[in-house]
Amino acid sequence: MFTQVTKGIKITVETSFEGTFFKNYKMHYAFGYTISIENQTNEAVQLTARHWDIFDSLKDTETIDGEGVIGKKPVIQPGKSHTYSSGCLLASPIGAMRGFYNMVNLSSTENFEVEVPTFKLAAPFVLN
Repeated sequence: MFTQVTKGIKITVETSFEGTFFKNYKMHYAFGYTISIENQTNEAVQLTARHWDIFDSLKDTETIDGEGVIGKKPVIQPGKSHTYSSGCLLASPIGAMRGFYNMVNLSSTENFEVEVPTFKLAAPFVLN
């Protein structure tokens, strides 16, 4: 589990290896992750966008930007959390992801970034 707090927003990440499969004569490694976003502040916030850097030991770093997470822009009340699951495919059994969320404080309309800690993606069979 990976955890980080930025400006009162706690991010917790858990990862899993989902398996391998062949596509277009190439091996792919599937990883899942579940992220919990906990609002530890006294004001409601909304997640508006995301930024990911995906590191694959056999490919160049891939950058992904988009609105919300899995099609939602959740509003997170004080003391509450939003949890979602997603995944990624790598060309190798070892990689990592890191990124940030763009958030807005709904009281002050202040925009701010919340860092997602770097989390490792590794198939169990490559670890000693």
